[in-house]
Amino acid sequence: MAKQETIANILKNIEQNWPESFEKYSPPKLRIHRLHDYFQQDLEKVISQHALQHADFGVLTTLRRAGEPYCLSPTELYSSMLLSSGGLTKVLARVTDAGFVERVDNPEDKRSKLVQLTDKGRGLIDVIIQELHLVDQQRLNVLSQQEKQQLDGLLAKMLTAWE
Repeated sequence: MAKQETIANILKNIEQNWPESFEKYSPPKLRIHRLHDYFQQDLEKVISQHALQHADFGVLTTLRRAGEPYCLSPTELYSSMLLSSGGLTKVLARVTDAGFVERVDNPEDKRSKLVQLTDKGRGLIDVIIQELHLVDQQRLNVLSQQEKQQLDGLLAKMLTAWE
C-alpha cells in the first residue's frame, strides 16, 4: 500500500492553497480520522492472521463481552454491531460453520434460537484480544502514562456530545 500523505502536509497545503477553509479546519479531527485508519489496519492485520473478517470479530467480541454464558439473541447482536440483519445472517452462518458459535434454543421463545460463543470461539477471541492489546500498547508507547490518561479524558469528554 502506498504511503499516505502526512496530516502535517495536508494542513500545510490547505493553508497555502485554500486559506478560507483552513481558518475553519479541525486538525484534531483529521488526526483522529487518520489514527482510526491506522488502528483499523492493525485490527485487520491481526484478525486476518486468524482467517476472520471484521464482522466475525464483531460477533465474537460482542458475545465475549456479554459475560457468561456468552449468549445473545440475534437482535441483541444486531443492535450492538450495526450490521444489516441480512449481513448478520451471513456472518452467523460463517462463524457457526467455523465452530466459533452455536445456535441454541431460546428458553423464553421456542420459535427462536440464541447465539452462543463456543469454547473454541472464546479461546480464539481471547488470543486475538491479547494480540491486539500488544499492538495497541506498542502504538501508544509514544505517550507517557499521564498523556494516555489525559487523551482518554479528552476523548471521553468529546464522546459525551454524541453518546
